[in-house]
Amino acid sequence: MNKKQKRAAKLLRQRELVNAAKQEKRDLTAEEQAEFDTLQGEIDDLTRQIEAEEQDQGDEPTPPDNTRQMVDEAISGERQRVAGITSLCRSAGVEPDRFISEGRTLDETRAAVLDQLIQRGGPIGSRVSVGGSGEDDFRRDAADGMVMRGGLTPEGAGSGARQFAAMSFRDLAIECMERAGESGARRMSSDELFTAIMQRQYLTPTAAFPSILDTAIEKAYVAGHKQVPVTFDRWTKKGTLSDFKIHDNKYIAGPIGDFKEVPEGGELKNDKPVDAKLPTRQLKTWGKQFTLSRQAFINDDIGLVTSIPARHAAAARRTINRQCYEILMKNPKIYDDKALFSADHKNLLKSGTGITKEAVQAMIMAISTQKDQFDQAITIRPAMLVLPVGMGFDLFTLFNSPTIQTTDNTQAVNPLYRYGLQQVEDPEINRLAGAGAAPWFLLGATEDTAFIEVDYLNGQETPNIRRMETPGQLGFVWDIYLDWGIQVMDFRGAVKNPGVKIENTLLA
Repeated sequence: MNKKQKRAAKLLRQRELVNAAKQEKRDLTAEEQAEFDTLQGEIDDLTRQIEAEEQDQGDEPTPPDNTRQMVDEAISGERQRVAGITSLCRSAGVEPDRFISEGRTLDETRAAVLDQLIQRGGPIGSRVSVGGSGEDDFRRDAADGMVMRGGLTPEGAGSGARQFAAMSFRDLAIECMERAGESGARRMSSDELFTAIMQRQYLTPTAAFPSILDTAIEKAYVAGHKQVPVTFDRWTKKGTLSDFKIHDNKYIAGPIGDFKEVPEGGELKNDKPVDAKLPTRQLKTWGKQFTLSRQAFINDDIGLVTSIPARHAAAARRTINRQCYEILMKNPKIYDDKALFSADHKNLLKSGTGITKEAVQAMIMAISTQKDQFDQAITIRPAMLVLPVGMGFDLFTLFNSPTIQTTDNTQAVNPLYRYGLQQVEDPEINRLAGAGAAPWFLLGATEDTAFIEVDYLNGQETPNIRRMETPGQLGFVWDIYLDWGIQVMDFRGAVKNPGVKIENTLLA
């Protein structure tokens, strides 16, 4: 066997190794790669020897062998073909194995899949699903990894998410494009890659990259929504409405009068109960918009799809919190055209005080002796004190001291010892009070009276997020919105103490 025959035999062995890996849809194993490299070294040596002999004999030199490059290109092309066919078939609900084994190109597969969908009947779009379980796992783990990289902990994150946590926008975009059968992504600049993602994948409903962004943003939203510290939902009632119309809320039925004595030969008197109209309720839409811009993509600003959405979700909760406390602080006119806290409503102390036994007892008496719309005695159990930050210290002392100091400098039983009122402190009261007196409030149990109700569209408290196509905008754009309405339902559910000014004299 001469040198050319030896070289041909070694080339044949290389092709056998590559073909075996291609047929099994895998890369070369470590042993196969080592054998491949050894063969390549021997092939290179034989090629140099053959070229030297041909030059000595005056023959035309054999063209340089580019087998290794050809093999690499063949492996890369086969990977892209398999990935493209797999992604296409799974999105259409078709098994890809037949097209792969038959050696079909991506274009041939696309035409065959289209024919199958047409033969099934019905709109093609309605037959398309997001993908198979493998694709679903990839998208879920990639989204979780993106959220983890942003410093948040997504719910239900699997072990596969960690391998994506270090991925940049660029790496993820390349991975998505290659899985979709797009070649040449790794040779693109970040700017070219962003353009390709926008043009080829943005408008495709099943495209991986924007879908992963959507999922990551949604998970970041949920995390941000749950973590924000607000207190309004501890003392307001949650409601639900199904549309944006003004809801009259119907009427509350009045009491049936007491039975009257009927003397002998007397007549029974007709009793007509009186109804009272309840306050109206209505939802409004609140929202914002943010963009993953071209510059943010190139700069790999991962925070725009993790921390920024989480902050927006937290902002929605804080907005509701602020609006609820503004009602307490601004004391608006309510459904009966009177101020929420007023002498007419018998829920306002004449003068403001700090936390004292006398003030708490006066507020308890006020809320416990309210009457309903029909001047009937009702039972409202005192349940919660809503305070500005700084008053809780005095309240703790008042409720946890078994005795009190009397004016005669003697010890007496504290009637408020462990009285059982819940305590809520919120800095919104301090902020809204500014340099003036900071009021505080006693609220009744929500089971007894509905003081303030926060309604949501169909009960949904988490903000909605929707990716939008914005003409002229260089980037992915998301709308964030939530529907809610806040309404005072019954002034009898709270008593206000105008309070006193709170100062921290130890601050510089």
